[in-house]
Amino acid sequence: MRSLWNENVCRPDFPALKGDIKTDILIIGGGITGILTAYFLQQKGVPYILVEKGNICGGTTGNTTAKITFQHGLVYSKILRSCGLEKAQMYLQANRTAFEKYAELCKNIDCEYEIKNNYVYSADDGRKLGDEINALSKIGYNAVFSKDVPLPIKTEGAVCFEDQAQFHPLKFLFSIAKGLNIYEHTFVQEMIGTTAVTNCGKIRAGKVIVTTHFPFINKHGSYFLKLYQHRSYVIALENAQNVNGMYVDECKTGYSFRNYENLLLLGGGGHRTGKDGGNWNELRRFAKKYYPDAEEKYYWAAQDCMSLDNIPYVGRYSKNTPDLYTASGFNKWGMTGAMLSAMLLSDMVCGIRNDYEEVFSPSRSIVKPQLFVNGFEATKNLLTPSKKRCPHLGCALKWNPAEHSWDCACHGSRFDENGKVLDNPANGDIIK
Repeated sequence: MRSLWNENVCRPDFPALKGDIKTDILIIGGGITGILTAYFLQQKGVPYILVEKGNICGGTTGNTTAKITFQHGLVYSKILRSCGLEKAQMYLQANRTAFEKYAELCKNIDCEYEIKNNYVYSADDGRKLGDEINALSKIGYNAVFSKDVPLPIKTEGAVCFEDQAQFHPLKFLFSIAKGLNIYEHTFVQEMIGTTAVTNCGKIRAGKVIVTTHFPFINKHGSYFLKLYQHRSYVIALENAQNVNGMYVDECKTGYSFRNYENLLLLGGGGHRTGKDGGNWNELRRFAKKYYPDAEEKYYWAAQDCMSLDNIPYVGRYSKNTPDLYTASGFNKWGMTGAMLSAMLLSDMVCGIRNDYEEVFSPSRSIVKPQLFVNGFEATKNLLTPSKKRCPHLGCALKWNPAEHSWDCACHGSRFDENGKVLDNPANGDIIK
């Protein structure tokens, strides 16, 4: 199971750390957020190092559908209701700034950057679309309602953001990563203040930025309550439809569509990690029904951290950790989420005030309905009898027959058949 992005790319190699080292800024995690943060710090002339336990972009970053857009489902009506006009406007502007930074950087990188319209459709509720367009109008953005959506399923129309983009994420990131101060195969096993204990030596840092997808330090920030993880699936089809745009259902269990060269990337089958879901079987049934002449060329899965209020957590890890920072909870919109996080964090660690700090602060109120759902799931799984337990916080693990993995419904850790950790927040293998 490999995404198409991993084919025919020139992957740069970086050494493992050897011995102890000291740096101003330590970045833990070599996905898109960590690499972009390192890039911006290098542009500012700030001493830093980035460490990755495996190879860079070896996790969620390599399994994206790579849509660059500041349209994140029907999120603006939700943020306007829950946070007010000013924060909704700032959320839009922050993501729009991130989008524009991609456009600027991609001018000089061969990464198949293409301008495409982005559509969020509804299969059964046109009122939601109208609410979103009205909310966007109040915020100050003129979205377009598209009645006729060129998809094989019936819809009630779509909200369209014109002139968004898609690209090849690994071609972009491997170009960005060249010349950065990166150590691969350097696994942070423990944090003692701002000193990282790795399998290769100790790293003493002035400040630490955790970009490990799900923040792995449990004693600060309560991320085990603020986040849960959701899996989604993709198949790449040859001889299918050219949809000439990017499409996603407003419902988390719906489908997404985009093209890459002669392939249609069909996404869906999603479910909370550790729960049952449609996975690739659902997508294959869909393809057989609507694209009977298509041939599957690739298939892969992704995992996304979901926040309590549809807004990522970017900034200081907690109120009590002035030298520890993080970025997580991109809610399936990791491209713009990663870019805005890198821009924000690289400013913050340098003492530069960023206008968007308050909107994305991880220390904002957590009293949201999803908090109680997360708490219920954690309690239920802690009490579930199981021989296999997650080393993160001891929750029961469930066998995932589609992906041959042991998955945790509490916080989304995953392990292979032999107990080796695949996805954090677990920071180690299943103890036998």
